[in-house]
Amino acid sequence: MKTFRLPRSDTFAAIETLARQRIVLLDGAMGTMIQRLGLDEDAYAGRSGGVACPHPTDLPQKGNNDLLSLTQPDAIEAIHFEFAMAGADIVETNTFSSTTIAQADYGLGAAVEDLNVAAVRAARRAVDRATAIDGRPRFVAGAVGPTNRTASLSPDVNDPGFRAVSFDDLRAAYGQQIAALIAGGADLILIETIFDTLNAKAAIFACFEAFAAHGRRLPVMISGTITDASGRTLSGQTPTAFWHSVRHARPFSIGLNCALGAAAMRPHMAEISGIAETLTCAYPNAGLPNAFGQYDEGPDETAAQIGDFAQAGLVNIVGGCCGTTPDHIRAMAEAVAGHAPRKVPGHD
Repeated sequence: MKTFRLPRSDTFAAIETLARQRIVLLDGAMGTMIQRLGLDEDAYAGRSGGVACPHPTDLPQKGNNDLLSLTQPDAIEAIHFEFAMAGADIVETNTFSSTTIAQADYGLGAAVEDLNVAAVRAARRAVDRATAIDGRPRFVAGAVGPTNRTASLSPDVNDPGFRAVSFDDLRAAYGQQIAALIAGGADLILIETIFDTLNAKAAIFACFEAFAAHGRRLPVMISGTITDASGRTLSGQTPTAFWHSVRHARPFSIGLNCALGAAAMRPHMAEISGIAETLTCAYPNAGLPNAFGQYDEGPDETAAQIGDFAQAGLVNIVGGCCGTTPDHIRAMAEAVAGHAPRKVPGHD
């Protein structure tokens, strides 16, 4: 593809160099940390102790975590800073749902560009502060979530052929988001929590278009999610099939996140590790949720399992998803510190 002929971004080589030297640390769960703040509707909308939402809407905003990058930027920056100081080399922007498709539920489709740019800038301020303290370089990954629609499956059991979204719908929504993430100054693009590979393909296509418009290519991380004990994504792919479906994108990394704790994720990461001709990344949940939707697995327990991933040579990048806190990331950093990064098949 012509995109691969584009010059690389200024930080591309620095990130590659770091990944050759040691196992790289991703951050933990933004949503978990936001829940701890106990924000109400007025706080989400910026009517109390924050910045008023510049995009008027009559719909409730509580739960729209991405909006907090605009209305509570200091709180979002503080969370990023905690993860950075806990050992994260890469922090993810607070943009999991910052597409027109996902924001339609909140009436904020017009805010997408502002959401993404503000989120990158909050993350950048945090990592710059952390680097000023200890001198360690850190990077900002523009997080691109799956949206709340699927291009491969019908949401109507009575109409299997129906689709709530098309490839072109997704391509346009992702393209707008990715362009804004690049404009904000993201170092990488992270396409994550992929339950439908067709959605991911639309995001990949949008990446290529955005890179062409930008004139430079950023590293792309791709992370799927195995939804249950079947060992498949929601759209039915095994980890091997998933890799071969996105391999053409030449991603910086391929891996899994969410849905499973580390113990249940291990065999699937082993499968990917054995075939992927690029770096591998794992950021599981802190175990499985309890009856109240909370995650009980503590930092030491999660870190011990991640340490096993590292000892077995399965990973190049590790971090945490739902339920993981700065304490989890700090423990993971210690657990992997003595282990070499996985050797990529076909690379010296």
